[in-house]
Amino acid sequence: MPKSLTFSNDLVAAFQKAKILGVRAGTEHRYTGVWVVVVKRRVFARSWNDKPTGWYRAFKQTHGGTVKVGDLELAVSAKIVRSKTMCEAVTSAFAEKYNTKASLKWVKGFADPVRLANTIEFTPG
Repeated sequence: MPKSLTFSNDLVAAFQKAKILGVRAGTEHRYTGVWVVVVKRRVFARSWNDKPTGWYRAFKQTHGGTVKVGDLELAVSAKIVRSKTMCEAVTSAFAEKYNTKASLKWVKGFADPVRLANTIEFTPG
């Protein structure tokens, strides 16, 4: 039976509610806390930087790992988002979800073109 490309309604709601998502590429990396947004029932994160040893680069190489949302630990697949339209929608979702004064600096930074290229989508793994 093929795996689903979308998360269940309950999981989508959990991702929408979560302010921080724990992500781990492969099995050797530690969990890193990242912001998470949902756009059209799809789950996205964006790396602030593209360090050679960072979570984003590790997901680019392994294409899979795990995420922690709430009390759940889920196997995921990861793919780089290439669509300019989707990257812009993710940027808007960050601005809507993380709308505190303290978050503004980070939301603006996530709109930087270099960081747009660091957008990743998680699907059930």
